[in-house]
Amino acid sequence: MKIFWRLLLGLAMVALALWVIVGEQITGASADATINARLVTVRTPIAGDLELSARPLGASFDRGEVLGTVRDQRVDAVRQDDLVMELSFAEAAIARHTSLRDETAKIIERLEARAQTYRTRRIAELRLRLDFARERLTLLEDGNFPPAFDIAPPAEAGVEREAEPDAVGLQELWINAVRERIAVLENELASAEDGAFLGDGYNDAPNAQQRITELESELAAQSALLAEAEARRGAYAARLESERLKTNRAGTVEVRSPVAGRLWEVLEASGTNVQRGDPVAKLLDCRSVIVTASVTEAVYNSLTVGQEAVFRPAGGGPNFEGTVIRLAGAGAATIYRHLAVAPSERHLQRYDVALSVPGLNADETLRCAVGRTGRVFFDRRPLDWLRNIGL
Repeated sequence: MKIFWRLLLGLAMVALALWVIVGEQITGASADATINARLVTVRTPIAGDLELSARPLGASFDRGEVLGTVRDQRVDAVRQDDLVMELSFAEAAIARHTSLRDETAKIIERLEARAQTYRTRRIAELRLRLDFARERLTLLEDGNFPPAFDIAPPAEAGVEREAEPDAVGLQELWINAVRERIAVLENELASAEDGAFLGDGYNDAPNAQQRITELESELAAQSALLAEAEARRGAYAARLESERLKTNRAGTVEVRSPVAGRLWEVLEASGTNVQRGDPVAKLLDCRSVIVTASVTEAVYNSLTVGQEAVFRPAGGGPNFEGTVIRLAGAGAATIYRHLAVAPSERHLQRYDVALSVPGLNADETLRCAVGRTGRVFFDRRPLDWLRNIGL
């Protein structure tokens, strides 16, 4: 009886071993698998002499970190020079209009002083003449007339002379004439005190006042031209500042890392003269890590995008859950043009599969470990429980 149980136990162990062996062998798996990532080509934005920072291959770079500088000693500054000239012209115009405005204002001040003097003296003259006219009127009204004289023209030959006015009528004429003169002088005085000067042969203002009116128009025009020149200077200054910044940026430009990754390849050496758009380095984009693998045709035809898989790195370590993201088929060489690790000839003879394995970025050892190999399994295997222990 014991022999029977021993035989039965042995057969069970043999069957289990056969199941493990067959299960391990017939599980859909890749022939090879490689951790891969996208390469980013860094190009120079201007032409000039390249100076790269002293960093070894594989050095880590943060996004925006300086890789090097490009200096152009022959940067085009023609537009900047033109703006400097235009700014100088604007400043010269400001100086000219300022000088004309100030000189015109000084002339106006002198003319205003002359006009004020004329007004004061003219009013004093009118008052003086009015006082004498009033005295004469008082004398005439008191009967103090000058001796009678002949005011009529002499008679021509053969013509009778008209009768002379009597003495009383002549006195009335004298009094009336003086009163008229007083009324005219009072009107002129009142007008002069209001700023308008009446008289024969000139306008309501003296020549100095008329000249002030003309110069005030010129002063307003010069002030407007000065404001225009100052606005033009401000515009030129702002454009010149912008052009200087542009020229400085064009003269010396920092080449910065567009991604967070590692230096994969240096394409130009320091001191080399490069042209705008020339590639100077290639960086490994560590955020784009994927796993590329090749499988047989039978396994390939059983796969679908979105299918789960397991990546096991070579040399031991934990398994990483992944997802099929691309089925490229056989001879898929073109899809590797922007990836770090190119496929081998044997890889291209099989069928290409790409997987997303998010757990790689969380692992300290395999984070951005581009080039590390392993295998991908698309079915569960009997010994996966043992592998998940982390052996």
